[in-house]
Amino acid sequence: MTSRSFLSLAIALVMFPQIAQTLYSPALGDISLSFAVRPEMAAQMLSVYFLGFALGVVVWGRLCDRIGRRPAMLGGLALYAAAMMLGLSVDTFEALLAVQALAALGAAVGSVVTQTVLRDRYQGVQLGQVFSVVGIALAASPAIGLFSGAALVRCLGYQGVLGGLLLLSLMLLVWCARSLPETLPTRLPSQPLSKTSWRMLKDPWIWRSAFLVATFNVALFSYYNLAPFQFERLGLNAALFGYSGVILALGSGLGAWLNKRLLARGFNGNQLSAVAAMVLLIGGVSVQGLLDGRGFVVAMLLVVLAFGMAIPNVLGAALVRYADCLGTAGALFGLFYYLLIGGALMLAAWSQALGWTLIVCGVLAVCLTVRQVRLV
Repeated sequence: MTSRSFLSLAIALVMFPQIAQTLYSPALGDISLSFAVRPEMAAQMLSVYFLGFALGVVVWGRLCDRIGRRPAMLGGLALYAAAMMLGLSVDTFEALLAVQALAALGAAVGSVVTQTVLRDRYQGVQLGQVFSVVGIALAASPAIGLFSGAALVRCLGYQGVLGGLLLLSLMLLVWCARSLPETLPTRLPSQPLSKTSWRMLKDPWIWRSAFLVATFNVALFSYYNLAPFQFERLGLNAALFGYSGVILALGSGLGAWLNKRLLARGFNGNQLSAVAAMVLLIGGVSVQGLLDGRGFVVAMLLVVLAFGMAIPNVLGAALVRYADCLGTAGALFGLFYYLLIGGALMLAAWSQALGWTLIVCGVLAVCLTVRQVRLV
């Protein structure tokens, strides 16, 4: 398998969970009507997805160290396809929620196992560049999911989304069965989960990396949580919020592309993360100052640009000391930062203060990157 075709498959797999998640957003209204549940109940679909996903990260990360990357990936995609087939036949909302949890469990394989395969195959600066390419693709994933989901719901309702996701998962399953190589180093024995957990819990590098990933993600997703209400307060059309998401996705992709170019020119990944932290702080202050008008959306471009620059470097360097247990370590690392993201977003939703949330994230990112550079 050529390097280019391998990377194409890896990008498709890592985009899959985000596309699967965002495809559901346009279907929530139709789900509410079809099952006669309140909108806030239908919104539980996304909450259940995150809970199932967090569990799946641990399950598939552990399995890919024990049975191999390839069988774990095939198993996760097969589980997701089975869940979608079940979803097409359920007739109660509770059953649909159970299907969503099962699907999220399977979808997590696209995140943790794909990252593990990339860490198996690439190292150092090359890994940072690869994660930058992945970052560009991930920036486009929400826009792809939202537009595709809206089109499927208009034509076929929520079942169109389930059918589309079933087809997508089957296509990825066939592609992996034909082309995904096994990258698990055969010389490495499987490490006990407790041993790896304790090792990571004592590692300050892991915690700083997890907090950095969480900080930049909270800055990004706080916009999607809080900006709709800000648009409403400014009397702006709700459709404009959707368009702003596309613009910000392009900004995030630009940050990832810029990071890739700078790494190729010899810049250090930790230095670029520190620069991204400063950009995030400046963006947060700018958003706070411009909240009374539409200009805050333009200021958000700095925030998403920082996200696109920082995340590839943090993910690329986080597990360099865990080559002997990459799958398990990747699973635990993902669990750490998903829990941090979830808790912080709950606080952000409670505060309803977009600008100050971004400023706090910026200050934390600056402090963490300064400490991280000293650890290297």
